[in-house]
Amino acid sequence: MDPEVSLLLQCPPGGLPEEQVRAELSPAYDRRPLPGGDKAITAIWESRLQAQPWLFDAPKFRLHSATLVPTGSPGPQLLLHLGLTSYRDFLGTNWASSAAWLRQQGATDWGDKQAYLADPLGVGAALATADGFLVFLRRSGQVAEAPGLVDVPGGHPEPKALCPGDSPLHKDLPGELVVHELFSSVLQEICDEVNLPLLTLSRPLLLGIARNETSAGRASAEFYVQRCGGCRRLKCGPSSAHRPKAPSSSTVGSRETPPELPSPQPCHHRSKDNKGLYSWIPLTSAVSVGQGGAAGRALGGRQRQAKGLGWGVGW
Repeated sequence: MDPEVSLLLQCPPGGLPEEQVRAELSPAYDRRPLPGGDKAITAIWESRLQAQPWLFDAPKFRLHSATLVPTGSPGPQLLLHLGLTSYRDFLGTNWASSAAWLRQQGATDWGDKQAYLADPLGVGAALATADGFLVFLRRSGQVAEAPGLVDVPGGHPEPKALCPGDSPLHKDLPGELVVHELFSSVLQEICDEVNLPLLTLSRPLLLGIARNETSAGRASAEFYVQRCGGCRRLKCGPSSAHRPKAPSSSTVGSRETPPELPSPQPCHHRSKDNKGLYSWIPLTSAVSVGQGGAAGRALGGRQRQAKGLGWGVGW
């Protein structure tokens, strides 16, 4: 496995639909104030704004922990414990030069190395086309996180989608609606970044949660989404092509032999947001297990370099 990615949780084979996930929000799941106060976060944010004035702050959901219930138990199979944080706090903790020390101190002070980190919960999509390809994007050079690197469609679920304003309260964010936003947000990110109509996308299946060690263990919920159209080029509309079965989450990182697929000619399109160009990459290429690479983000490693494909997709 890529050392920059650690697997926090793997869902049962086939992934979990929305109705099998539950969320609980509480101030107890927020990050702890930094030792000595949060002035360092403010200083980092102000420095970032001077260099990148287009950045803006926004509230985010913070993943504290996630628990799978025993197989065969009634009700939802996954419980997410969520707090609230912000993009500013993310840059001032997870991306701070002191992030490693904060993790050590969190383990010492609270028995939790993530205790002082913002850890905003991200989402990412292994977006598969009906003819056996995965979609990857190259990130804009103007984003604060991982500029210019290869990525999969993704982003964040947004508290503001449920409760307008810059300071939402935990009590105003019902768990059921938060789960719906989590699953809806990954589809919206695909629509915005890849320019695909919502009606051409399957229901997301949650494959697992991974930590990106490059950003000090920031967590991302990783989904499988199938495009229902029969062609990988965006100008083609939906078709009645057969929709492949979603891969089992138990095959992530495996060395199974993939099916034979035709070698495509890469095609590039402009997406609607600031991530710039995206490319289609053959699924057969993404299956290979290697030393890091672009595919790592498909299960959490947003910082993958564009120098080949890695372990991350694996089906």
